[in-house]
Amino acid sequence: MADRVLPARPALRSEARTLEGVEMILVSACLMGRKVRYDGAAKTSGDAVLARWRQEGRLVPFCPEVSGGLPVPRPAAEISGGAGGAAVLAGAARVLATDGTDVTGEFLAGARAALAAARSAGARIAILKEGSPSCGSLTVYDGTFRGRLLPGRGVTTALLEEHGVAVFGEDRIAEADVRLRELEGP
Repeated sequence: MADRVLPARPALRSEARTLEGVEMILVSACLMGRKVRYDGAAKTSGDAVLARWRQEGRLVPFCPEVSGGLPVPRPAAEISGGAGGAAVLAGAARVLATDGTDVTGEFLAGARAALAAARSAGARIAILKEGSPSCGSLTVYDGTFRGRLLPGRGVTTALLEEHGVAVFGEDRIAEADVRLRELEGP
């Protein structure tokens, strides 16, 4: 089954599940093979569970950075000062590109668009690209552009989690599958 197209009007969580019969899952588009990363590449996941979910039509591919208005390719970006996404949401940190451009507005717009997509699809789970300044769920880069990771969440992850969406990195899909079974019940 092909990736689903989001409905034209927002659906309530219960309505989305009733209409579709399945829990929907927001997923980073780069993990689905779409060339939307800053370097113009994809980070396609070969995970069997993700493949099964795709076959079941559960996945809603989404790239917050592209949806926020950033081009492909684009300069790499990191959250300044090693702060996490929650600090960006609070206005206490910025997202800067390697060329010094402040792309905070685009990251915030992308996070809001991701939340809208999750709500529209009734998604209560997201699988996002670990380490990304948007999508990291456990780690983000430290803001120095030296390849150092710190514990923290990206901007989109922080916003989704504030609104009750459980976010997992691509290395935690098995955990997400357990959560999915809990949500779907017996």
